Amino acid sequence: MQLNRLKILLTIVLILFLLPGIAISQVVVEKSKDKVVISGKTYYIHIVKKGETAYSISKAYGLTVDELVTENPTASKGIKEGQSLRLPFVTSDKETNPPKEEKKVTENQQLTEKPQSDVKQNQAVKQKDEAKFIYHKLSTGDTVFSLARKYGVSEDEILQSNPGVDINKLSVGSEIAIPKRQFTTTPQNLEVSEKEYINYKVSKGESITSIAEKFGITVKELRKENRGVIFPRVDDYLRIPVARVAEETKKAEAKKDTLIAVVAEATEKVEKPVGFASIGNLKGKYNIALLLPLYFYENAKRIEIDSSQTVKGRPVKRVIQRPDQWIYPESMTFLELYQGILIAADTLRAKGLDINISVFDMTWDTTQAVALINSGKLDNMDLIIGPVYSHSLAIIADYAGTKEIPVISPVPLKSNNALLNRPYLFMAFPSLDIAQENIAKRVGEYYNGNFVLIHSDTARVDKSIGEFKNRIINELSSKISYEDIKLKEFIFYNRSAIGNDSINRLEHALNEKVENVILIASEESSVLSETIMDLHTLSKKYPIKIVGYPAMRDIDNLEPKYYFELGIELFSPYWIDYGKDNVKKFIRTYRAKFLTEPSESSFAWQGYDITYYFLSGLAIYGKKFIKDPEMHNPVLLESEYDFSRSTEGSGFENHKLFLIKYTGDMEVKMQKDNKVGETGNN
Repeated sequence: MQLNRLKILLTIVLILFLLPGIAISQVVVEKSKDKVVISGKTYYIHIVKKGETAYSISKAYGLTVDELVTENPTASKGIKEGQSLRLPFVTSDKETNPPKEEKKVTENQQLTEKPQSDVKQNQAVKQKDEAKFIYHKLSTGDTVFSLARKYGVSEDEILQSNPGVDINKLSVGSEIAIPKRQFTTTPQNLEVSEKEYINYKVSKGESITSIAEKFGITVKELRKENRGVIFPRVDDYLRIPVARVAEETKKAEAKKDTLIAVVAEATEKVEKPVGFASIGNLKGKYNIALLLPLYFYENAKRIEIDSSQTVKGRPVKRVIQRPDQWIYPESMTFLELYQGILIAADTLRAKGLDINISVFDMTWDTTQAVALINSGKLDNMDLIIGPVYSHSLAIIADYAGTKEIPVISPVPLKSNNALLNRPYLFMAFPSLDIAQENIAKRVGEYYNGNFVLIHSDTARVDKSIGEFKNRIINELSSKISYEDIKLKEFIFYNRSAIGNDSINRLEHALNEKVENVILIASEESSVLSETIMDLHTLSKKYPIKIVGYPAMRDIDNLEPKYYFELGIELFSPYWIDYGKDNVKKFIRTYRAKFLTEPSESSFAWQGYDITYYFLSGLAIYGKKFIKDPEMHNPVLLESEYDFSRSTEGSGFENHKLFLIKYTGDMEVKMQKDNKVGETGNN
C-alpha cells in the first residue's frame, strides 16, 4: 500500500516537473524587425527569448536549423536567452502573406500515447525506402530531440523525412522515418563563408583528428579556429583555416587526390616551425620588469621577538638575531622564480642580448600596482612578468595593453577570466577549464566503464563542476548512446563530519564487473587524500582507474605508494626530462649560483622557461611574435607552450598539458603515445 502511494507521489512530482518545459515549448517566436547588411547580405538580428529553441526560431524565419547554425556556429551547442543571432533574410510569399500559426514540435515536447482522430496520422510511413531510411517504432518518452541524438541526425532532417505528419500526435508504436547518414566518398566543394575559414559539417564517425587529417592540418590548428567546440558531434560546423586548405588543395590537385577544397582567398599566416627551434646568436636590448611578492620589508627584519618562555606565569620577551640564511617563508616560491629568470637572462646574454631587469616588490595590495603605473617606471618595458595576484594583474595588463607591452602571469590562476579584452596578457599555466577538457577526452576512451564523479560542492554553487560533468557526458555520448552512459555523482564529506561511513558510501557507487573510472573534481588537499586512501582500500575488490586534476600531483600529505599502487593518471603543466642536456646544464648552473638544487615543483624552472621563450621570441620575430606566439617553439626545460586565444581581442592561454602516469614499478612516466590535447614528449 505504501509502495503504491509512493508511485503516485512520484508520478505527480514528475508531471509538475514536466509542465514548465511543456509550457515553454509553446512560446511563439516573434520575428525581428531589425535588419543589417553584412558583406552585402541582409540579415535579421534576433535576440533569443525564454522558451525559444533553434528549431522554433529557424521555422519563424523560413530557415532550416542547419542554415541557422551555419550563420551562428556556436548555436550547435544550444542557444541561450539573450543571445544574439544573425539570420539570413529570406524573400518569399511568407513575407507578405504569413501563414496561420501551426503547432510546432520542439525538443521539450514528448511523443504522446493518445489516439489519433485522423487516420492518416496512424500511418506515419506509407511506402518504405530502407535504402535511405531507418524506421523507428515510437516508445513512451521519445522526443524529436532524443531521436536526433540517438541516430546522429538533425531534428530538421527527421521532420523533413516525414512530410504531412504531425509527429507530436503520433501514438506509441507508430513508425517514423529516420534518414540514414550519408558518408561522402566523392570530392566535396566546400563553400567559403568568410575570408579566413570555410564551414565544414561533421558527419557521423568523424573525430577532430580525422577531420584535421582530411584537410591536411594539425589538430592544434583546427582547435585554434574552433575554441567554442570541445569535441565535435554530428552536424556540428567547424571552421577550417583557408590558408592551409588552399595549400593542401594545390598539393591534392597535383597528385589527383579526391579531396578538392574551393577557396576564395587565402590569408597570410606564419606557419609554426616543425619540431623545436634552435636558438643561435641574437641581437637587441630589452628591458624586463618583474612584479613579484618578494616581501622586501619582511626579509629586511633580521631580528625577532621570542615570547615562548614564561617566568611565574608571565611571558619573557627575548630578542633573537636571525641567521644569515633565513628567508621570509612567503617569499620563497617567488624567490625561486626570480632565480630561474636570472639564469635565463644570463643564457640569453651569452647569445648576444642586452638585458636589463627591474625588480618591483608587489604583493596582494592593488594600490602598489596603481602607484607603480603612475610612477612611469613601466613605460619603456619590453616585457612584464607578474603580478601573481589576479586583481593587480588585471590593473597592470590594462595599462600595458595601451603600450603594447606583453604581460605574463607566471603562476596558476583560478580561472582564465582575466584574459577577456586583454590581448597582451599571457597565462603561462593552463586553467582548470583546459584540464577538464583533456580529462574528458581521456576518459572517453573507457566509455563502457562505470564513471564516478567525486566533488565536495555540497551547496551546488561551483559552476565548473556542472561544466565538467557536461563535458564528460558529451564525450561519452559521441561513443555510445546517452541511455548507456553510467555516470554517478559522489559528494565528498569530511570524515570529521560523517566518520568512517565515507568508504561505505563510496563503495555503493562502484561496480565489480566493469572498470570504475574515478574523476576527483577537486583541488582540496583533504578531499584528495581521504578519497585516494578510500579508493586504495576498495581497489582490492573493485577494478579502479583514477584520472585527476593537475593539483593532485602536488599534494604532500599522502604517501606516494597510493599513487603508484593505484596507477593514478593526471594532466600536468610541467614535465622535466632529467636526461636532457639543457636540464643538466640548468641544474649545474643553479647549484653553482645558489648552492642548492631546484625541486621538481620549484618555480625556478618556470621562471627560466618564461624568460627564455618570450625574450628569444621578441629578438627573432619582433612584435609580431606577441600577436602570433605559435611561430616560436624553442627547447625549454619543463614546458611546451601552446598559446592561443579563445576569442578575438582576448589574451593568450597556454593549452599544453602532459599526461602523467604512476606505474606499479614505482616510476612516474609521461604517456608518450597519448594524443589527447596534443600531449607529447618534452
